[in-house]
Amino acid sequence: MVETVTEAAKVAAKPTVKESNKATGVSARKKALLLGRMLGLASEDDYRASSASIGERAAFRAQKQACQYQENLETIYKIAISHTPSDVTGVDLDPDWAHQFFKLAEQIHNRKMQELWGRILANEITSPGNFSLRTLATLKQLTHKEAQILEKALAMSVLVNNESRLKLIIGFKHAGGLGQFFKKPTSTNIGLSQFGLPYSNILTLVEAGILHRSELETGLLSSKTPISFSLSDLRLKLTPKSGQLFFSYYRFTPIGDELAQLIPFNTDKDYIKAMKALFSRDFKIE
Repeated sequence: MVETVTEAAKVAAKPTVKESNKATGVSARKKALLLGRMLGLASEDDYRASSASIGERAAFRAQKQACQYQENLETIYKIAISHTPSDVTGVDLDPDWAHQFFKLAEQIHNRKMQELWGRILANEITSPGNFSLRTLATLKQLTHKEAQILEKALAMSVLVNNESRLKLIIGFKHAGGLGQFFKKPTSTNIGLSQFGLPYSNILTLVEAGILHRSELETGLLSSKTPISFSLSDLRLKLTPKSGQLFFSYYRFTPIGDELAQLIPFNTDKDYIKAMKALFSRDFKIE
């Protein structure tokens, strides 16, 4: 064990600029040994890991972790301050909510994810009750990659008519009509994978509790009633050319809706262009 500690301490020592520039070419073994820093196996200042007892290494690791958690919280707090207006009346946070928030937030290391947590805190101080503890727990488990998947899904999501909950429209179906009673509905799918959202990403969002698992369908759409699609800064009006059409879609969970308030996104223009071209056969689009 002493041999491993010594080797880890040497490798985990603070890298030089030259070594940092070569980080992308580091071997898997060296990458593994570098993790020794997190375990208190790297010598720093007057601390020597190779000569420290296991109790001393544990204490050193706990101290490093506490310092990192404190740094995370301070970063998130500074971000929150930068997003908190001075011309709006603030409120006192619910003590239980605040306790759980800081307990979870201290473990957020990624800078972009810290930005989200800072914005949540600022939002709750000015307009409380928008983010539940359940949503915070989900967000804490969300990786930066998963947040990027959510951003991509939001870029292709719409608000239908006056609804407040987002839908990820994946296509529409034709129910048939008289004389086709026993005929299965025909489907027209947009094909989200061509816009960077394959089915595996849908499953990722489902497992994260952001999307409902089942594909849903609207009722039959009236050919006399236009449907409004709102996509961030874009508005579309679709009028069915027949009374036998209905949309198929994925719906965001309440947690997904709360997270949608945080993730900055821009409407995917290529997706909109493809959707308009595909839907124009059966819908009048304005």
